[in-house]
Amino acid sequence: MSRTIRLLLAYDGGGYCGWQRQRQGERTVQGELEQQLALLCGEPIILHGAGRTDSGVHALGMVAHFRTSAAIPAVAFFKGLNSMLPKDVRILAAEEAPADFHSRYHALGKTYRYDFFTGPLQLPCDRLHRAHIPGRFDLNRLRDCLDVLIGGHDFSSFERVGSRDRNAVNGRGAVRTLFTVSCTPQLGCADGWSLRLTGDGFLRQMVRILAGTLIEIGQGKRPAGQLAEILRARDRSQAGPTAPACGLFLEKIYYPAPLFQS
Repeated sequence: MSRTIRLLLAYDGGGYCGWQRQRQGERTVQGELEQQLALLCGEPIILHGAGRTDSGVHALGMVAHFRTSAAIPAVAFFKGLNSMLPKDVRILAAEEAPADFHSRYHALGKTYRYDFFTGPLQLPCDRLHRAHIPGRFDLNRLRDCLDVLIGGHDFSSFERVGSRDRNAVNGRGAVRTLFTVSCTPQLGCADGWSLRLTGDGFLRQMVRILAGTLIEIGQGKRPAGQLAEILRARDRSQAGPTAPACGLFLEKIYYPAPLFQS
């Protein structure tokens, strides 16, 4: 009898070529998990994630699911996988899910956080989890323009070129809805900042391109009023650089009902 198992997991993406399994055999989070799940279940496993993080991007609350006929208690997937996986991937919770649950298609939204440091000298231990973008940063410049991003917009200007079939008839194109966007100082870290974005979905590298653009505004390299113009342009060349992957964290994924209550 087939069962659906839902996982909540966190990982340090620095040593992986992203979440998605690659044909070339590069090390990926999905590939690592599927390999260990196959050993645990005694059968091939296909793991479905709620999203696809890029190479070097981290996750604090990725949700994934798989189906198996193995008669293993859900708690064993928590304990067993954590004993088998490398230390840069951890299962935070595991539970039985309804047969029709899908981690991607049932998700209502996601929160991403982008951490960066604008001081002149970054400590070596911080370099893998906080982007170093030196230069004087004025938070007030951003506060005047972040509301421009709230709501439903065509975010083509903040999408990686070539990441989507623009001739496709189906789907919603580059239109996404952002519910909240904020930038706050990091506690205990002078010149450390966190951008946080919650929306119903994100285009390929959208958060990193938004981060690169917003950081330039905060550093006075672009006027705050330019953000609305960039959004209307629907042209990637008008936006700022793609910020480094090391600062990006998938924080949380939202569903119609709370998950992992047990």
